[in-house]
Amino acid sequence: MLNTFSRVLRERVAEGIRMKRPTIADIAQRAGVTKAAVSFALNGQPGVSAATRERILAIAQEIGFQPNSAARALTAGKAEAFGLIIDRPARTLGIEPFFMQLVSGIQAELTRQHITLLFTMAEDQDDEIEMYRRWWAQRRVDGVFIVDLQVNDRRIAVLRELHMPAVVLGAPRGAGGLPAVWQDDRAGVETVVGYLAGLGHRRVARVGGFARYWHSKLRSEAFAEVAAGAGLEAVSVEADYTAEHGAEATRGLLGSAEPPTAIVYDNDVMAAAGLGVAQRMGIGVPSGLSIVSWDDSALCELIHPAVTALRRDIAAAGTQAARMLQEMAAGSRPADYQEAMPVLEVRESSGPAGVPVIAPPRRGRLSA
Repeated sequence: MLNTFSRVLRERVAEGIRMKRPTIADIAQRAGVTKAAVSFALNGQPGVSAATRERILAIAQEIGFQPNSAARALTAGKAEAFGLIIDRPARTLGIEPFFMQLVSGIQAELTRQHITLLFTMAEDQDDEIEMYRRWWAQRRVDGVFIVDLQVNDRRIAVLRELHMPAVVLGAPRGAGGLPAVWQDDRAGVETVVGYLAGLGHRRVARVGGFARYWHSKLRSEAFAEVAAGAGLEAVSVEADYTAEHGAEATRGLLGSAEPPTAIVYDNDVMAAAGLGVAQRMGIGVPSGLSIVSWDDSALCELIHPAVTALRRDIAAAGTQAARMLQEMAAGSRPADYQEAMPVLEVRESSGPAGVPVIAPPRRGRLSA
């Protein structure tokens, strides 16, 4: 009985040891060397023979040892993590496919390289800058991705001051010398405006983002110039990429004295909201109004009528940015990368120019 109890106790103790996270001390004990020797071997540093290094690495693999990332950051100066901070309302991120596609592309590349993505949101740009300073001081990241590049963006100067590796997903024109992954906004505008002009549209509108963003500024400038060159009347209005702002902007445009016969939206969420507004106002799509979205997504295909959209590989842009940031963290300076030209996916929401006549409200039948 006593022997049985002792055996069970030994097995439980052994099981507890196996369940503990393996440490450098465990490897040192099994290999018969010091903890310093184990550290040299695991980090590829001189100080141990080739045979000892090989034995230590084999033991580490056998017992499932994983290095502590925080400790490695302190000793080797590498966090094996990159950061992404987005300064937008959480409700926007929850419904806009763009950022999810971007993150999926970044994560796909980083996962292959066993690098962690530290992803969070900020209240404003001051909060975002403070996070960068804290991350860099604590060695929590080896670099960051910059999105929503702004005109006179204060983040650029701070990152250069910190000597913090960073890749911009946006126009090189505002990147301050940091490497950028960018799309040709003017080419996209030319594609859309040329398509609408070919369908006979003469009054067109664009519902874009805030003018403080570089991509909004560039698209607004290009939209005005290209439309004027094609002999079209054009107007751009600002919105915040949400369905609410997209709907509000659409009501204002369609309720004007001379409403547009086509509206281009800067994202799919606003395009879907604009479509709903037009339908509730009794305007046929596309018979009375053509709708085009700048970014394509499953949403554009699922609603009725399906929305014509500019399709680009957003995930591929994220993957490319992740590769470039790895180069920067390793001490190289990658060149800017231009994305492939967007392709216009023509669907049921666009057609020849019509007349966006607002249908009168229905009247209930009077009782006799």
